[in-house]
Amino acid sequence: MKNTLLGSLYLILASSIWGGMYVVVKVLVSVIPPLELVWLRYLVAIVTLLIIGFITKQKWRLEKRYFLIIIAIGIIGYAISIVTQETGTMLSTAQMGAIITSSTPAFMVVFAWLILKERLTLKKGISVCLATIGVITIVGIDDLNMSGTLGGISLLIAALTWALMSVLVKRLPNDYSQIVVTTYSTLVALIVLTPFVLPRLHIINISQLTHPTIWGGLLYLGIVSTAIAFLLWNRGLLMLNASSGGIYFFFQPVVGTLLGWLLLGESIGVTFWIGSILILSGVLLVIREKK
Repeated sequence: MKNTLLGSLYLILASSIWGGMYVVVKVLVSVIPPLELVWLRYLVAIVTLLIIGFITKQKWRLEKRYFLIIIAIGIIGYAISIVTQETGTMLSTAQMGAIITSSTPAFMVVFAWLILKERLTLKKGISVCLATIGVITIVGIDDLNMSGTLGGISLLIAALTWALMSVLVKRLPNDYSQIVVTTYSTLVALIVLTPFVLPRLHIINISQLTHPTIWGGLLYLGIVSTAIAFLLWNRGLLMLNASSGGIYFFFQPVVGTLLGWLLLGESIGVTFWIGSILILSGVLLVIREKK
C-alpha cells in the first residue's frame, strides 16, 4: 500500500508538471519551432541529469541485454512522442490535443496486457472510462477544428508512442537507478534528433533567446518538465502496474486548465469541476485496487 501511494504521488507530480507546460510552450513555440524546442530542452535536461547523477554518485553501467530497451524508450517516448505531441498541438486546437492525448492511459492498458501480460480488471476499465469522460467534460467537444487532420494524426501518434514507452519502462529491473535510465534515454533522443535539428538551427533568432522569458522558459522545460518530471514518471511507473499508472496522465489537462484560469484569465465553468471529480474518482479506484 505504501508503494502504491508513493508511486501515485510521483505520477501525480509528473503529470501536474506537464500540465503546467502549456503556458510556457505557448510562449516559446512562437519563437522556437517544435523540433528545435524539444532538442534544446533535452540539451538542458541532459546537463541537469548528468550533474544530478555525478553528485549522487550513480553507477552508470548497464547490462547489455537492456541496451535495446533504453534505446527504444529514448526513440519511441522521448523523441517521437514529444515531437509529435508539440507538433500536433501547434497544428490543431488545444481541445483536440487534450482529447486525443487523453487516450494514452487506454493504450497503456492494452500495451500492458500485450507486452507485460498484466491482467485486465473491471476496476481498471471503469477508472479509465471515468477519467476519459472527465477530460471530455472539461475540454468539451464543441467547435473542434477538424480541418487539422495532420495535427490530429500527430497527436494520436504521440499518445500511442508515450503509452508504449511507459510500458517498456516496466521491462527494466526495479533496482536500476531512474537517474541513469532517464539520462541514457534522453541522450538517445538527443542523438536521434541532432541530425534533423543542426541544419535548421539558423532559423532561430539567437537575439530572442537572450530574453529572460525565453531562456527562463527553456530552463523550466529542460530542468523541471523534462529532467525532474521524467524521473518522477519513470519511478512512479516502477511502483505501480503499468496499466494502473496511466490513469494519472489525466492530471495534465486538469492542471493545465487551472493554470490557464489563474495565469491567463481563462474562464472555467461547472463542467470543469464535474470533470475533475470524475477524474479523481478514476484515480481513487486505481489507488484502492488490491494488488
